[in-house]
Amino acid sequence: MAKSNGIIVNGFYELESVYADYWNRKMGPKAWCVGPLCLAAPPQKKKQEEGKPVLYVAFGSQADISREQIKQIKTWLEKSGVNFLWVVGKNQVEDDDGFEYRVKDREMLVKEWVHQREILEHSSVQGFLSHCRWNSIMESICAKVSILARPMMAEQPLNAKMVVEDIGIGLRVETSDGSMNGFVKWEKLEKVVKELMEGEMGKELRKKVKRVGGAAAEAVAEGGSSWNALNELINELHAGRD
Repeated sequence: MAKSNGIIVNGFYELESVYADYWNRKMGPKAWCVGPLCLAAPPQKKKQEEGKPVLYVAFGSQADISREQIKQIKTWLEKSGVNFLWVVGKNQVEDDDGFEYRVKDREMLVKEWVHQREILEHSSVQGFLSHCRWNSIMESICAKVSILARPMMAEQPLNAKMVVEDIGIGLRVETSDGSMNGFVKWEKLEKVVKELMEGEMGKELRKKVKRVGGAAAEAVAEGGSSWNALNELINELHAGRD
């Protein structure tokens, strides 16, 4: 990295100004915030078939979730009464225990690849229980959906800290031992989801994520910070060839 000419960042300056300014001033090589990259695709029409609020649940395809943790998630989903769409990886599926039948009137359990951004863009989706990989955070921001942070591995704990403490668009799921990626009991999930979907704090989070999502759209629009950063990057690369 130290020998490179720069770093292209899937983020936007309004979100990461403190980090980008410090990096460019103290560290280097220069970081170019040119995202969110998911907004480079043609805009999708916001789906309007709005119904009851839905919680989207996805932990990625690489997370190693214990059978006991899966059991706790199922217990919470069954007891909570919340409408949900849960995308489970192949290594996250337990033997059939009748769970799907018992919650069939308010759930969708998907065991294959999904177009996550399209799901988040649906107007019924009101929250995202996420492992906090960066792409998921960017897609959630662009869809203006608040986040329940449940990090699992790698850089996810730092991303979760940013979501909850720095930009304030999500809530943290509490673990039994207080660690960032520890075991979560169903009662803790029920409490934080209820706050997100029905509580006053959830309303404030939705207002905040709408503002941040709006800033993301402005950043990639003509004349925005990411638009200008990309042009500057291209000009600098051309100048280096002369």
